[in-house]
Amino acid sequence: MGGQRRKKRHFSRIHAFSCGKASFKGEHSLIGGPGFSRIVYCNEAERGEGSLVSYYGDNYVSTTKYTVATFLPKSLFEQFRRVANFYFLVCAILSFFPVSPYSSVSNVVPLVVVVAATMGKEALEDWRRKKQDIDMNNRKVKVHQGEGVFDYSKWKDLKVGDIVKVEKDEFFPADLILLSSSYDDAICYVETTNLDGETNLKVKQALEETSKLQEDSSFQNFKAIIKCEDPNANLYSFVGNLELEEQLYPLAPQQLLLRDSKLRNTEFIYGLVIFTGHDTKVMQNSTEPPSKRSTVEKRMDKIIYFLFFVLFFISFIGSIFFGIATREDLENGVMKRWYLRPDDTTIYFNPKKAPVAAMLQFLTALMLYSYLIPISLYVSIEIVKVLQSIFINQDLHMYYEETDQPAHARTSNLNEELGQVDTILSDKTGTLTCNSMEFIKCSIAGIAYGQGVTEVERALARRKGVPIFQELTEYDNVPQTSDAKSSIKGFNFMDERIMNGNWINEPHADVIQNFLRLLAVCHTAIPEVDEETGKVSYEAESPDEAAFVVAARELGFEFYERTQTTISLREFNPKSGKTAERSYKLLNILEFSSTRKRMSVIIRDEEGKLLLFSKGADSVMFERLARDGREFIEKTKQHIDEYADAGLRTLILAYRELDEEEYNLFNKEFMEAKNLVSADREQIVEEISEKIEKDLILIGATAVEDKLQNGVPECIDKLAQAGIKLWILTGDKMETAINIGFACSLLRQGMKQITISSDTPEAKSLEKVEDKSTAAAAIKASVLHQLKKGNELFAKSDEHSEALALIIDGKSLTYALEDDVKDLFLELAVGCASVICCRSSPKQKALVTRLVKIKTCSTTLAIGDGANDVGMLQEADIGIGISGVEGMQAAMSSDIAIAQFRFLERLLLVHGHWCYRRISTMICYFFYKNIAFGFTLFFYEIYASFSGQAAYNDWFLSLYNVFFTSLPVIALGVFDQDVSARLCLKFPLLYQEGVQNVLFSWKRILGWAFNGVLSATIIFFFCIKAMEDQAFRKGGEVADLEVLGATMYTCVVWVVNCQMALSISYFTYLQHLFIWGGILFWYIFLLVYGTMDPSLSTTAYKVLIEECAPAPSYWLITLLVLVASLLPYFAYASIQMRFCPMFHQMIQWIRNDGQTSDPEYVNIVRQRSIKHTTVGFTARFEASHSSGSLKSAQV
Repeated sequence: MGGQRRKKRHFSRIHAFSCGKASFKGEHSLIGGPGFSRIVYCNEAERGEGSLVSYYGDNYVSTTKYTVATFLPKSLFEQFRRVANFYFLVCAILSFFPVSPYSSVSNVVPLVVVVAATMGKEALEDWRRKKQDIDMNNRKVKVHQGEGVFDYSKWKDLKVGDIVKVEKDEFFPADLILLSSSYDDAICYVETTNLDGETNLKVKQALEETSKLQEDSSFQNFKAIIKCEDPNANLYSFVGNLELEEQLYPLAPQQLLLRDSKLRNTEFIYGLVIFTGHDTKVMQNSTEPPSKRSTVEKRMDKIIYFLFFVLFFISFIGSIFFGIATREDLENGVMKRWYLRPDDTTIYFNPKKAPVAAMLQFLTALMLYSYLIPISLYVSIEIVKVLQSIFINQDLHMYYEETDQPAHARTSNLNEELGQVDTILSDKTGTLTCNSMEFIKCSIAGIAYGQGVTEVERALARRKGVPIFQELTEYDNVPQTSDAKSSIKGFNFMDERIMNGNWINEPHADVIQNFLRLLAVCHTAIPEVDEETGKVSYEAESPDEAAFVVAARELGFEFYERTQTTISLREFNPKSGKTAERSYKLLNILEFSSTRKRMSVIIRDEEGKLLLFSKGADSVMFERLARDGREFIEKTKQHIDEYADAGLRTLILAYRELDEEEYNLFNKEFMEAKNLVSADREQIVEEISEKIEKDLILIGATAVEDKLQNGVPECIDKLAQAGIKLWILTGDKMETAINIGFACSLLRQGMKQITISSDTPEAKSLEKVEDKSTAAAAIKASVLHQLKKGNELFAKSDEHSEALALIIDGKSLTYALEDDVKDLFLELAVGCASVICCRSSPKQKALVTRLVKIKTCSTTLAIGDGANDVGMLQEADIGIGISGVEGMQAAMSSDIAIAQFRFLERLLLVHGHWCYRRISTMICYFFYKNIAFGFTLFFYEIYASFSGQAAYNDWFLSLYNVFFTSLPVIALGVFDQDVSARLCLKFPLLYQEGVQNVLFSWKRILGWAFNGVLSATIIFFFCIKAMEDQAFRKGGEVADLEVLGATMYTCVVWVVNCQMALSISYFTYLQHLFIWGGILFWYIFLLVYGTMDPSLSTTAYKVLIEECAPAPSYWLITLLVLVASLLPYFAYASIQMRFCPMFHQMIQWIRNDGQTSDPEYVNIVRQRSIKHTTVGFTARFEASHSSGSLKSAQV
């Protein structure tokens, strides 16, 4: 086993911590009290019912909405919490009693079909989630089985107290206490991107007392007891102690390995399971999968409530009139309507008990007018949404070939919500970026090198209409190189002047040599040599460092070995023209921190020179330059400004030579400070470091691209033009988040940045105060003051002011989200064009999302790729998971999974717009056709003295929504397009129709309802007046109830289907088939049903063959009623289209006139898409263009 392991090294000197330096002061004194009661027995043999292991539970994790036991009650509750379904359930029960105006079978069957279909869809979707859970729970890990033997076991079978062996590039299956690793000093490297979004590796270290357990056999007799905190959601803290051989040792976050983080650059670790399953910190940060309902569906419920009010109202009015008429049927023994035999009747028509008859008639009317409420609406919407989801899943424009991943709509409940998104809350790492940095440009000795083109530069060049090669360099004589994408990860640098050893011919070759040597030496990266190919790869604590050492290697300075005290390079020797091996003695590392904003190393070269190499942010490096070290400062500043405009991250490189006396004095103080055990140790180390990081000589600057995913700037720009706001919520550092903001054009030069940070000297001094409550109150007051200043700045701005950007860190966000501050924070955030929240915990991401969703009452969409984003995805109205390289936790908890951020553009602007428009039009049409049908029943009830007599046959009533009018509306919901996908993307402001809810406003809904009442009025009164007194058949017979019902029903079927044909913008063969086929099917049904036995066909017996079809008036009435009913809608639509066109109608005009390629005409419409305060590269171009015009005007 030892032979398989790589050479062990002591790397603790590289990092600023010592083995097991936690103390028992502070929170450790709480162990055993409330909140700190967990006791874990390592290698526990007893696993009985009463043991703590059994009490703590297993490692099974579930993200499903239902279980086998809860599916039936929960899904039934979901169905019958819909008021319409509950109403139909009551009607189905009442249909078994004599008050029913129709048979029970015709009423119960449609309800059962509707509810069963919806429950089946829910079960199918949850089963898919279950399968994903099964895949995760059945992953394998090596577990100690006893006697020093480790064997594979499933994740779900892990118990608290188990000892596991996790190998390189595996995920941790539970929360573990690190016992030992493949390194002698028991360190390991952990990637936590799945938890906090950071790509840099974290270094963890076990206690010295367990660090020697490096073989499987070492655990044969290992016993220990851990007492620690109870399960909680805090990712960054841990308090506990380890009892080993009757000695207590304190445990800190340094020993905690969290579930879903990954072991990197370490062959293996041994860990003790401390929290399992839903007790793990990542699961504590997640919430129950919520039942999400779209805004449209919620408004649909309100419409149904309104229709219920109408239904109850007309039933109540009808029952009063019925009661009065029934009472007057028999007065003083005189029968008014003698043909009804009121003297010999049932209780339902008894004049002597008129109030009772009126109440019973009220129940009858409630059931009869139920056709105002569309029973098939919900199931039709479910069918449409499932079919829409299939189209989303099969859209090749959202298929990512590299990973073979299509889009995946995991739930179809929220399709139309995709067309109404007002605010997007996005994670950064792995969502906007590819989790990789690329060295792309540099400035050395005041000369700019590198011809690589960034995403931002490409976007700006396209916007300006300038060929990209004109943007590459300011030097006309620079040889052009291939624009082919570099195949080396982290290196996208192209410049023949310094590649392939050509740098020796440059004017400042000695400076270039120092630049490349600094890149190869000033870092904490660890090389890994592939034994087969001999190729060197690097594991670094940050992606920047990895990019720098790769760049140094590619430019001739290959870092290939690190020991505890040396760094070895293969350098290009300019004198010999060959590569030579050189070794540098590594004396000290002055580490990077967010306050220092720089990193330095002190080395001794082979000639004995003492050198300090330093790299850091320009804000701290320029002030540390010596007077004679500023030779290239002006040119370098110019270059880093250009790099920042191109969205690149820049660092300044400088060095100095040290004399022995100065170094020895520094080293003595530095080592003493590092060995201190006190609260202000870090500050003392920083102060001593500052003493030597001075009088530096400027070498140059680096520019790396935090590589955005393909198409991110274009996507953000298009979303911004559509009026959608984008917030970034990231666990990353503020500097990193700001650079990404510039890279994807959420931030730009000139934009006013409101930065609210707790990382200030004042805040740091407050944190050292012993009275924590006083310190917290002071920091909160500081945050409140900064928010008020920001709001004052926002209040002073107007439409001509430059856009504002809000940047806030995690600690400040904690106070900003408190009840008495959050309204002020939200007011400022909503007023800003860009919002970036840094160092956000998963809980904070979810809280910010909830705040925006509830307080703004607008639709929110959250998008992320890691387990740290799950709470945010579930809290938002729509959760989009990126199914990328960081595991599947986010994708499994999302509503829709996509492979790349850029697919969001098509998902929202195309599918979102289409789905919103289709569902909105579909619902409006549903209510229209049911109101048109229901009011013909009501008008007939008036005609029949509210007697409860239905105008139509029972099965005519039941099949109206199911067969004769349902398929066309489903086809509309699936296929209709107001404009094509290309035009949806060309005119992004079209999306605002959904955000402003134009197509499902109360005005539009009531307009369709009025159209339904108008159609019903025309149909009923036209038919009744045309048929009441006229001979209908050749023999001179007038029409009876059966003929009137069949004629009216025929008119209704024709009118509502032709109304559908007028409403459709995009015809397909299926729509033609369903519309005209629905009408034809009515005639076929009437023919077949009418030939059945009279006991089955009842009032429809031979009504078409013998009565309607032979009568010319039947066909003439149908034609005249059809024209009269559609004329009002046709007239209104023509006037509205001509004088008050909606945005999609304007685009239809352009399309129909063939002017979609006319730049001038199109630009008039597109100008409505561009707002001054928006973000994106369009806005960046507009801002720079306007500022350039202003400068030229001033000149």
